[in-house]
Amino acid sequence: MKTRLVALLFALSLFGPAALPLQSAPVAAANANLEQFANVNLPGDLGQTSLQVYFPQTEHTLRGYFLDYWRANGGESVYGLPISEPFAAGNGLYSQAFENGIFQFVLEMVWTDLPSVTLMPVGQRILDDRAGAFREDGRRGNGGGDRRSAAWKSVDPSGVTASAAINAGGTWSETTGHTISGAFYDWYVTHEGYYYLGEPISQPVRERGLTIQYFQGAILMEHPETGVRLAPLGSEMAGHLGIDLTPASSSGLPVYDESLFYTVANPNPLGDLYAPGKRSIHISISQQLLTAYQGDTIVTQTLVSTGLAPNNTERGHFHVRYKLKKQDMAGTVDSSGAVVAMGEEAANEAGSGARANEEAYVVKDVPNVMYFNYDAEALHGAYWHNNFGNPMSHGCVNLPLQMAEFLYGWAPLGTEVIVTE
Repeated sequence: MKTRLVALLFALSLFGPAALPLQSAPVAAANANLEQFANVNLPGDLGQTSLQVYFPQTEHTLRGYFLDYWRANGGESVYGLPISEPFAAGNGLYSQAFENGIFQFVLEMVWTDLPSVTLMPVGQRILDDRAGAFREDGRRGNGGGDRRSAAWKSVDPSGVTASAAINAGGTWSETTGHTISGAFYDWYVTHEGYYYLGEPISQPVRERGLTIQYFQGAILMEHPETGVRLAPLGSEMAGHLGIDLTPASSSGLPVYDESLFYTVANPNPLGDLYAPGKRSIHISISQQLLTAYQGDTIVTQTLVSTGLAPNNTERGHFHVRYKLKKQDMAGTVDSSGAVVAMGEEAANEAGSGARANEEAYVVKDVPNVMYFNYDAEALHGAYWHNNFGNPMSHGCVNLPLQMAEFLYGWAPLGTEVIVTE
């Protein structure tokens, strides 16, 4: 079953992004100077975890929206540990520094299928500091030279460098004129670099014995033993940006551990819940199969029931964007079974005869609801059938009850959802 978030979307259509209720500063910025958030958009209640956890390694905390996105995108194995508390950045965005980058909440992205957290674009600043100013001929402005200077210059899209990158399966950026290819491109695609790291602002270059590449919000480096990973840009830039790194009090907070987020055990344990890497949920319509990954590790797998024609589940690339522990779902269908309207009001109107040729449906207390696209399709538990492996729904992805409860804890906001044929 599925239901459109009628009240929320109606408010957005009338008033735009400001219609979303924002968290109060005390909730979103505990242990921080609250005055700095007076004019900052804070994440609203979209079903993110209510937990605040402590990291004794860096003596900092992580909570709510950023804790969700950090877990969804690989946690310590990708972005490192938090090295600050939340703060209001100079560009007016709610932010928090991690070892390998600085998270920022972008309110406007909440109402899209894309991530609403990105990295502060500090790459250009550090690139300028390291490379100095170069003239068009690749020489320093003071008349000196640098053998790496060609790496800072954009490349001709029809030239040898761009052609080689594209022929090797990579890409050329129309925005910055730089390419991404090879192992860097593989990492960039896997970790949704376009949304998080931004565009490339250099070609690969050798620094400190490693091959690295600069992006708007991060630096990728290739290590001969560990492969491609993010450089500790957050740690390097925090001081230059004036970010307060004062340790936070643990105040009896729980030390971060994955077990804090689960109310039931994995019903089909196939891999380590502590495996490194970003989280992603893959749904095969033809197989009626859901597979959950952490990096390359399959964590769990289950048969599902997706949309029954004419209400086919949308194929595409999405993210967990709104979560509800329990929800009544209602709407109306026409004589073909196609969903015509959604919400209790429409169902009531159909029941009273006000909506001719429409039949109402109402399902109470649907558990562990995780909306993943703007067509209001969700992953959720289904107690009304046990026919998993066959299409059964109005477009949502029906899950066995225990699997739905497990995934509700495993898949925080920002988790990638890929629906394929």
